[in-house]
Amino acid sequence: MMVLLPLLSLLLLEWALIGSCSEIGENEEQPSTYLATHCHGPWVTGLPGRDGRDGKAGSKGEKGDPGEGLRGPQGNPGKVGPPGNPGIQGPPGIKGMKGEPGGMRPSLIEELLNMTSYLETRILKLAKALAFYGSMVHLGEKFYVTTGQAFNFAVVNKTCHEMGGTVATPRNKEENAAIRKLVVRHNTYAFLGLREGIKQGKFYYLDGSPVNYTNWYSGRPDGEGQENCVEMYTDGTWNDRYCYKDRLGICEF
Repeated sequence: MMVLLPLLSLLLLEWALIGSCSEIGENEEQPSTYLATHCHGPWVTGLPGRDGRDGKAGSKGEKGDPGEGLRGPQGNPGKVGPPGNPGIQGPPGIKGMKGEPGGMRPSLIEELLNMTSYLETRILKLAKALAFYGSMVHLGEKFYVTTGQAFNFAVVNKTCHEMGGTVATPRNKEENAAIRKLVVRHNTYAFLGLREGIKQGKFYYLDGSPVNYTNWYSGRPDGEGQENCVEMYTDGTWNDRYCYKDRLGICEF
């Protein structure tokens, strides 16, 4: 019992001293790295001890709000990449409205004009040919007609010219055969559209161009510059003849 009393007195004294001390920080807004313990008593406060070791890293905090700094300039575009694979073909679109009809092609207009001109020429020739009310033979684009009457060459030439045609003139064997049909039909000889030139035995078409087709009878021409016109026999061959003789008049249109 005598031993416990001194120990109890010491404990009470220590508790009293501890109660008179307080922990004061240097600055509440800027906490110090250590706390100084000030006790009210006759002793002097000692220096702070060393910092303790760093504790373990804490857990990662939540992501903060983005900053408000200025955005940097946009960089240069990169190189163009390789083309991708073609995509799947989409469904067909809605059918559009019917457009306005297009104009006629210039070539088509020209063709129609040419056809019209051709038909007008053909009709005109046919009308002139029918004006004779006589015999007619058609070959290609040409018509050969006759009234069946015989005249001298001057009258035949004038009559054909006034009707808008010319004296029948064979320029190939097909045309010669067509004219011969009328000669045979009327069983007489007919004048052709040829005349002898200045040079004896040299004949020309009525427009002055040289003859490129002939069907002379054997030994003809033999008029020695006197028989300046040409007639057709019923067999289709030619003979030089005096122009004042009367022969069948056949006009060509």
